[in-house]
Amino acid sequence: MYTTSELAKYPPASEFGQISRVLVVEDEELIREMLVLALEGEGYEVIAASDGRAAVEYLKSSEANSGESNFDLVILDLMLPQVNGLDVCRLLRHQGNPVPIMMLSAKGSETDRVLGLEVGADDYLTKPFSVRELVARCRALLRRQRLSALPPAPVLQYKDVALYPQECRVLVRGQQVNLSPKEFRLLELFMSYTRRVWSREQLLDQVWGPDFVGDSKTVDVHIRWLREKLEKDPSHPDYIVTVRGFGYRFG
Repeated sequence: MYTTSELAKYPPASEFGQISRVLVVEDEELIREMLVLALEGEGYEVIAASDGRAAVEYLKSSEANSGESNFDLVILDLMLPQVNGLDVCRLLRHQGNPVPIMMLSAKGSETDRVLGLEVGADDYLTKPFSVRELVARCRALLRRQRLSALPPAPVLQYKDVALYPQECRVLVRGQQVNLSPKEFRLLELFMSYTRRVWSREQLLDQVWGPDFVGDSKTVDVHIRWLREKLEKDPSHPDYIVTVRGFGYRFG
């Protein structure tokens, strides 16, 4: 069923360079201890509760101290003493708490899974489960939560060129243009630092990476392609300007 030997099969890891705080709510002592061991091995801070009422008290306490939930993830068993997992989940969502919830249950029917998701769980795992799979799903939930909390990247605008970083989209004079990934990254770099002069070596390092092996003329080729897509007259550019003896600048 669950073996501690599984824990040695994957290395410890942390998400986004910070420690995530996880609440584990499980009444079966063996499973609860296994989850705590696995998640602490991943570098997470773990608080464990053996029943639904204790879980609610932990969550209330964290909100009272900080004004918001201090937990980044809740792993919640469906069948719990005192207050069952469905009711805990309902309560959290009724209170507007957006913390990701991974629901665990020995009930594997489609109806039970749908019910768990409909009351607000973000994921559902049926017992017995693989420790590796549970950890991978926790990572995915935490990653999704972190990304959703990031502020939207601002639109980069210069004259008639607009670049939308999160959409990988560029408009030139109101018309969408198709750029390759390297062209897009090159333009994004230019538009993030307008008027700055970049040498070919600096552009290679920023866009192609320090491990790039090739000719610096690669930059010239991509600049030419970009000019053809941006400029009204590529031979007399208004946007990507050559600074003789130094490199290129935007604007």
